[in-house]
Amino acid sequence: MDGPYIRIEDNGLIMPLREDVTTIGRGKSVDVHLADPSVSRLHAEIIRRGPYAYVTDLGLSRNGTRVNGRLVARRVLEEGDTLTFGSARCRVFGIAAEEFTAEVELRRPAAPELTRRERDVVTSLCRPALSDEAFVAPATAREIAVDLVVTEAAVKQHLLRLYQKFRIPEGTNRRVRLANEVVALGLVRPLPSADRTQPPAERPGLAGRADGSGRAERSRRGPAPAAQPAAPQPVVAQAAPAPQVTAPSVPAQAAPAARSVPA
Repeated sequence: MDGPYIRIEDNGLIMPLREDVTTIGRGKSVDVHLADPSVSRLHAEIIRRGPYAYVTDLGLSRNGTRVNGRLVARRVLEEGDTLTFGSARCRVFGIAAEEFTAEVELRRPAAPELTRRERDVVTSLCRPALSDEAFVAPATAREIAVDLVVTEAAVKQHLLRLYQKFRIPEGTNRRVRLANEVVALGLVRPLPSADRTQPPAERPGLAGRADGSGRAERSRRGPAPAAQPAAPQPVVAQAAPAPQVTAPSVPAQAAPAARSVPA
């Protein structure tokens, strides 16, 4: 097939991409129909601009759109990319690859300076989307407020400043676009897989915080060795001291006088 096309993985159906916009969803009037309950009626669009094509999530479904497993709001597509709409999987082909010469230098935009509280907000915002679970959207303002123990109004003020710092224009799915930008710049990273499989109380460095006793250092060093019982000391029987008896004092008496015996 000439030109870009999309292939539905469930049934192998191949659909060419339109010259301008290709609509995708569960509705009857879309260009690419996906009969899956996790897909919204108008889920996403694939837009072509010359030799390029990019997918846009319309923000009308909680299940979202993923490219190669990553939740996106808008993403330029490359040859062989896997698109997931809800739980329906598709792949795109026929997109011309663009080669860069050695002189071309790819530069990533510099991350804006964030305060400590703003870093807490973006970390809490992106935490659900960085998990391995499917169909997870970034945290809401209320969820961030509960996580950081602040008011929801304060979180909304921080989000407004973050939209300005990251230059996120107004429109639908603004939180998703902010989360994508934060992750792309490497400001937040998912937990290692080994840590995600353990309960929080068993993760390294978290044991002390789990029970509030501050024993995190002990949990990193491992359990303390059991105390060895002291060797019993030999017991030597000692003779009880003999009781001392004091004889009562007897007053001295005068000797009786000798009697004279008559001859």
